[in-house]
Amino acid sequence: MCTGKCSLCIAISLYPLVLMSILCNALLFFPGWSVKYIINPVNIKTSECLCEDPLVIRLSICTGHSMFFSIVFAAVGVAGAVYSFIVSLVGLSSGPLCFTDEGKWYKPFNNSDLSYVTNHATWTQCKEPKEVVQFNIGLFISLAVASVLQALLCAAQEVINGLFGCICGTCNKQVLNVV
Repeated sequence: MCTGKCSLCIAISLYPLVLMSILCNALLFFPGWSVKYIINPVNIKTSECLCEDPLVIRLSICTGHSMFFSIVFAAVGVAGAVYSFIVSLVGLSSGPLCFTDEGKWYKPFNNSDLSYVTNHATWTQCKEPKEVVQFNIGLFISLAVASVLQALLCAAQEVINGLFGCICGTCNKQVLNVV
């Protein structure tokens, strides 16, 4: 397979992952699928960053004409995906911001050992927004999986296309005019 065709295949694979990441990050502003909590500035301040999946991953899609730039953009894409994965794990480990039985808004699972993810009995600590624990777990796991796939695709772009393209050249057929 030519490096150009491989780049196109990788780019096409990255688009749905990037869109999924953007959607998941946007949905974090609507905990429990509700818009009423977005009005509370505490929720906005403590929501995870909408730009957690940085624009640099999108740059890895555009390989350009130079194999060197392909390597650089793919490396930046891998770095962005690793950053996204780390932020997803931090968001998952801190748990959702919710209204508890104690009558206040806070993160009851903050600094936990992630045991709350599988311990459904602890989810009842969050009274509002409804089912916010499941909501956050689903979104952050989706973001973590997407970032792992993005890192693998960008690494493949870097190794397969970038390095092989630099060492072996591309498969562009060039006709030499010999006089």
